[in-house]
Amino acid sequence: MDASPSLTEEQPIPDLLPYLKGRRSIRKFKSQPVPQELIDKILEAGTWAPSAGNVQPWHLYLVYNDEVKQKLAHSALDQRFIEKSPLVIVVCADKNKAQSIYGERGENFYMYQDTAALVQNMLLEAFSLGLGSCWIGAFRDGEVSQIMNLPRHLKPMALLPLGYPDEKPAPRKRRDWREIIEIIEC
Repeated sequence: MDASPSLTEEQPIPDLLPYLKGRRSIRKFKSQPVPQELIDKILEAGTWAPSAGNVQPWHLYLVYNDEVKQKLAHSALDQRFIEKSPLVIVVCADKNKAQSIYGERGENFYMYQDTAALVQNMLLEAFSLGLGSCWIGAFRDGEVSQIMNLPRHLKPMALLPLGYPDEKPAPRKRRDWREIIEIIEC
């Protein structure tokens, strides 16, 4: 039986907004390794992300090797903080899975949304566990594919350096939510 909280239970689910407001992109990490049980929780949180048609087109690589992390940092336009993190998660989308139900739209649209949802879940879970990460999307796809020896059906979508934060960045300015909405009355 699933012990997940639900909206029908008497106990309210804790407010998520403080986590959303508190999470930061971390670019400086302590050298302390991340315990496997925390990594497992982060990975599980990712798999609970929604995906179009429940296809779940994601595939993840955990990179601990310093030489590989250095190559990934170089491929990410020389963002050297990546190589100093204890772990880098390479998030990939499986184009074959993405196409399986939705064809071209699955590969060219849904797999981007699906992996973005997975990444956001993992970032929030990492933060809730006292860990830091940074969503890296600026990298040379072909280079990452070569470094990771990815099969042709996997497309690298994000790099997530992960570890204990060694910095506390200030919040960045956000647009007020009222600036981004329009009400249409029909």
